Amino acid sequence: MAAKDDPIIIKKYANRRLYNTGTSTYVTLEDLAEMVKKGEEFTVQDAKTGDDITHPVLTQIIFELENKDGQNMLPIPFLRQLIAFYGDQMQMIVPSFLEQSMIAFSKEQERFREQMKGAIGKSPLDVMKMATPIKALEEQTRRNMEMFQNAMRLFTPFPPPGSAPATAPAEPARKETPEKPDDLQQLKDQIAAMQRKLDTMS
Repeated sequence: MAAKDDPIIIKKYANRRLYNTGTSTYVTLEDLAEMVKKGEEFTVQDAKTGDDITHPVLTQIIFELENKDGQNMLPIPFLRQLIAFYGDQMQMIVPSFLEQSMIAFSKEQERFREQMKGAIGKSPLDVMKMATPIKALEEQTRRNMEMFQNAMRLFTPFPPPGSAPATAPAEPARKETPEKPDDLQQLKDQIAAMQRKLDTMS
């Protein structure tokens, strides 16, 4: 018997019907979306094979929501960038980056919700103060992008064609700081180690 805190099992049948084993009722994708919003944990299994198909079902829910008028949350540039990462060497980093970004966003949005509730019925000056959490979210996004770009540099040790002029100014800087000659060697060693790691993954 499943423990109380175990995820609810949703079975998907060949006729595409979804069965909630916790409530012994058939449910829809909209019902599953509501369960997600309520924080209810569930896994979706193929009723015939028992395979875990939670990922494609959640993706289907997003697809359905995105097609509803006025509910689009995924901007076209984001979708294009996401598609471009499939099959790319960066694909292994993207899921973790998106997950951490959403966790950080969720923490900030709780504070933003509270300020939104408190601003109802207040003066325009008070409402203007609500820009603070928005700026905090923007700052968090900027930091996440910086971390992601740094990770990308580690996985792409060779500069792309045409980027040589951008790195040219670094030459005088190295001449001005001769007291740290081993910094460059350390960087080379790190890049070589990362390249070896990539070679073992391919």
